Amino acid sequence: QVQLVESGGGLVQAGGSLRLSCAASGRIFSINTMGWYRQAPGKQRELVAAISSDGTTNYADSVKGRFTISRDNAKNTVYLQMNSLKPEDTGVYYCKADVKILYYSSIRAYWGQGTQVTVSS
Repeated sequence: QVQLVESGGGLVQAGGSLRLSCAASGRIFSINTMGWYRQAPGKQRELVAAISSDGTTNYADSVKGRFTISRDNAKNTVYLQMNSLKPEDTGVYYCKADVKILYYSSIRAYWGQGTQVTVSS
């Protein structure tokens, strides 16, 4: 019913930048919080950044000052601008959206398929 499609991952040298995008489509009445998570090999998935429908943002301490999350509500799209990348930022980045498919339905979390980010030293 709802699909999240991520793009923008890749290989970059330390100190470089990447911009991730995630577009939600399908049966959508409204989207509350949208966010980015990442999972490094052998580690649990962790929150990187999140943004609410009113623009309030939340960042992991490890990315504060380097990453910026934003969204375009008209396009149901969330972005993650990543600057000053470090090798420890390497991982699969997943987009998550908390969606209501009807005005009376409950909020459900949907996930994208993930996009690989690799930062070389």
